[in-house]
Amino acid sequence: MMFTISDSLAREMDRFQIFLDEELKPHVSRWYREESRVPAEFFRAMGEGGWFGFALEDGRLVKHSGLRESLITEAVARISPGVAVTTLVVSDLGLMALYLFGSDHLHQTYGPAAVRGETLLCLGNTENHAGSDVANIAMRAERAQGGWILNGAKAYVTNGAISDLAAVTAVTDPEASRNRRLSMFLVNLDQDGIDRKKLNKQVWIPSDLTRITFTDVFVPDDHLMGERGRGLSQVLSVFTHSRVPISGLALGTARGAFDLALAHGRKRTVFGERLIDFQAKAFEAADFHARMEAARLMLFQACEAMDQDRDFRMEAAMAKYLSVDIAKAVCAWAADLFGAASVIYEHPIHKFPLDAWAAALGEGTQDVQKLVIFRKLMNRYE
Repeated sequence: MMFTISDSLAREMDRFQIFLDEELKPHVSRWYREESRVPAEFFRAMGEGGWFGFALEDGRLVKHSGLRESLITEAVARISPGVAVTTLVVSDLGLMALYLFGSDHLHQTYGPAAVRGETLLCLGNTENHAGSDVANIAMRAERAQGGWILNGAKAYVTNGAISDLAAVTAVTDPEASRNRRLSMFLVNLDQDGIDRKKLNKQVWIPSDLTRITFTDVFVPDDHLMGERGRGLSQVLSVFTHSRVPISGLALGTARGAFDLALAHGRKRTVFGERLIDFQAKAFEAADFHARMEAARLMLFQACEAMDQDRDFRMEAAMAKYLSVDIAKAVCAWAADLFGAASVIYEHPIHKFPLDAWAAALGEGTQDVQKLVIFRKLMNRYE
């Protein structure tokens, strides 16, 4: 099967590259050094360009193709994986949750500003004792007059410090089975009872990672997302969708490091020869290129399955597993080619190995991907 990019999408990606050349490349070094955050102006520019993966039709969000979203995320990640994850969280976690499970009222209330990049959404699910075991969260939501009262904390929320809204999971039915205990809520983060603490991390800079504590936070009834008691299946659905573009992020991380390494290897001489002309390095480069292209084909297959509304859980898991695996290998190899320079924080190659590692954690670890793949595989033998 041939996976090709249409002429219209290719033209869009050319236009997006011009956008990145103007809005990201000249500024990203300063964001790393001075601000350690992605400024609001960049999100608004993304929204104005229509780059967040969604549009509005008749008051409801409609989704662009998964292939388009993956190519956009990959292009950003080749320059800065940290900026790429901030845009991914807005579109493929926050907006995705609103798109999949938000009511017409929530779409109409928050969708227009979110698509324009003026209102930022994130997702809060992980807790100190609930990561891969998604159902094990402890945050509670108790009934109140006209809504719910939330108490608890979300431990690691990307974009938590800069977002206006968060889709969060909480226990609404503690006596129910694991599959029916949780519900999902859309929470305004600018209200009393919410405390945000940025965490000191060294990956995916300049994005933030934030602990958000909820103390007697009121959420109105109409901000319950989807169906009460279905929060677990809902958040897993969001993660499945976001595994596709985060595979593009991992590939972009690999390709960004690979491009830097080849450019360096063509210029640096060792023992009178260009570094890249040594057969060992040439063969390594060829192997990594082939493996990146194989992961890309798997990503395109996942995009096709998702865009055709087929069950794409296995394809998404395989795409993420393969793209993360090659990203970790390529980025370590690229850093080795730069030698001691790669340990300098300001050096362009320094971020890539750490960011490839981070990609292994978002939307499920490598072991989680293998579990999904194995379960789907076993279904074929039943």
